Formats: sequence, structure tokens, C-alpha cells
Amino acid sequence: MKILVIAPTPFFADRGTHIRILEEALALERRGHSITITTYHIGADLPHDIKTNIDIRRIRRLLFWYKKLEAGPDWQKIILDILLIKKVFFLARTQRPDVIHAHLHEGVAIGWVVQKLLFWRDIKLVGDFHGSLTKEMVSHDYLGSGLLKKVFQWVERWIDNMGDVAVTSSWENTQEISILRKDKPTETLLDGVNAVWYQDLLSQLDARKQFNLPSDKVIVTYTGALIPNKGIQYFLESIPLILHKNSNVHFVIAGFPLDLIQPFFEGKNVASAVTFISPLPYFDLPKLLRASDIGVDPKDVSVRQASGKTLQYMGAGLPVACFDTHNNREYLGTQHSMAKELSAQGLADVITDLITDTEKRKRLGEENFKRSAQFTWDISAEKLESLLKTL
Repeated sequence: MKILVIAPTPFFADRGTHIRILEEALALERRGHSITITTYHIGADLPHDIKTNIDIRRIRRLLFWYKKLEAGPDWQKIILDILLIKKVFFLARTQRPDVIHAHLHEGVAIGWVVQKLLFWRDIKLVGDFHGSLTKEMVSHDYLGSGLLKKVFQWVERWIDNMGDVAVTSSWENTQEISILRKDKPTETLLDGVNAVWYQDLLSQLDARKQFNLPSDKVIVTYTGALIPNKGIQYFLESIPLILHKNSNVHFVIAGFPLDLIQPFFEGKNVASAVTFISPLPYFDLPKLLRASDIGVDPKDVSVRQASGKTLQYMGAGLPVACFDTHNNREYLGTQHSMAKELSAQGLADVITDLITDTEKRKRLGEENFKRSAQFTWDISAEKLESLLKTL
């Protein structure tokens, strides 16, 4: 099939949304499909060592001053999305794709417009929803609780009902969207792990040297966006609590934008126990996790997002400190240690338990590595391909 992917974002940047877009596209390409990705004028090109024929098409650089790579709303994206409609329409008209695979609510709305404009082509539209539009805007303090929020909730519900089929990254999101879509198919298409990235890595000691990490301490690592809806505040507030009871620990915070969390460390005597890596290239992630002992995912269910970072930790054979959510239970199994209390103290207790219990760390890490084979991008791509064929 010819698949036209809509990515209303500065693709590629080193964060979860972009990883899902890229890895789904690569996995579909491995299954023999032809992929074109339409995106904003900014973003990194893919490394040359990735063997792919994916065609990345960008809008014109009319907003040449716009350079925002991090997640979050911005009114200027309205202009960028209008330009993206023009680009998608041109490619859909000239390339004659079988399917438009639209990511995020903005992408689904753009795909719906183009599908209707070219109605005689019978192009199928897949809506790939990564979370709740309104709840993400609230988490970024872009919406309050007034009339404007109700307007966006109505818009979100309207977009949720678009597309011939909808896929979501989490069971919670599928449950909510399927109620709106009624007889239209809605499926959970989980994030995955690319096992190839975790083969033939450095030893843990050599990996620690590469990142200038202490060789004699337990390394506790968070990777991903440093923004509120990722639950980063729970982790930041847990660090002093953990250090109060444990000196044999060092923390790694890898992601961006770093300026959002730096004020937290001002005046606190914990900075010497933390290494910041910003940004962390996605393709260096396996090496950092090789250097680590524990992975941390403090996200809760409020924005209905799944967590690709948990799967990366599993692929690296790490135990995961996280909250007790449906998604985490499905990923990690019911026997994994999870914080029952949604708080910094709850997270600190789980991390402290893993720091002090070496055998438990090893056992859970081995179990996670085995379970990661159930959550690969190729499995997700096979499921998506099956959905496309039914259309």
C-alpha cells in the first residue's frame, strides 16, 4: 500500500510522539509498504545509518522564526497546520495514496479535510490518537476551566469521531474514544520497542564512562520530555526523599526542555547527585539505559497517554519504578512493584526498595526483558496492517 503519514509536529525530535511516528513507519516499511511523511519545516533528518526509503516532505519555511521542538500548544501552529493541509492535499492528489495515516488530533482533522476534498479517490483515513487534546492543553496551562475549555472538549470529541478507523496508544484512551465512535472501529495500537537497538551494546562500565556516570552507585534514570504531563514533578520531588535514606544512588535526567526543571534544584543540596543530559538523541538511548540500573516513569493516566519509555526500559532489561495504572500492569505484569499512592513519596518508596534490593532489581529486569518481546513495533505494525486491509 501507499501510505501518506501526517505528522503535525517538527519531525524528527527526540521525544515520544516522534518515536511512535518513526517506528510505526519503519515497521510498516519493513512489511513492504511505501511511506511518505508530511511534517513541519523544522526537525532533524533521519541518520544516514538507518536504512530506509521513507520520503519526508516538509511545508515551506514561511514561519522561518518558529523553532519550537518541545511538546505543547502554540497559536502559531494554526498557521503551520494550514500550510500542512496544502502540502497533504498536493501529495494526496499527486501520489494517490491508499491510506492517510494521521497522527494527533490536528493531523486527523487535516486528513479528514483532504479525504473529503478528494472524496472520489476513496482514500481511507486512519486516526492515530496519542492522548487527550484538551487534557494536554490543560497540563501545559494553556486552558483553564472556562468556556474555552468546553469548546476544545467539543472539538476533541468531534475529531475523535473522524476516520475510517481509530487507533490509540493506550487502553484508557481506547475505552473513552470507542464510546464516541460507537460502530466505527477503535483499536489499541501499543507503542513498542525496537529490540535491534539493544543488541551488541557496550558493557555497563564502558557505557557509564561514556556518560561520565559514577561506576560505584545505583543509577536511577528518567528519559523523556521534561514537561508537566509526563509526571516529572513526582520524580523531582522524590529525589530529596530518596537521598535522605540512600547515599549509594545517582540520578540521570535525560530530555528537554531543561529550563523547565532547573528552578527546582535551586537552593537544594542535591545537584551533585544528578546528571543532566539534554537533549538525549533517541538513537543514543540504548547506550544510556545500558549504563543504568533502574528506569523511572512517573506518568499518571490523566492525559490518556501510553508510555513508550517503559517499553524502552523493558527492552534494556531494567526494573521500572512507576505508578499502578492499567497500562503499566499490562506492560509489566501484576507482580511488578508499582506505587499505589500517586505522590512523590509513593514513587520514592518504590525506587528506594529497588535501590536496596539487588536481587529484586535483577529478577524484575530479567522478567521485563522477556516480556518486551510481546511489545515490539513489528507486532503493532502487523496489527495496523490487518486493520488497513479490512478497509
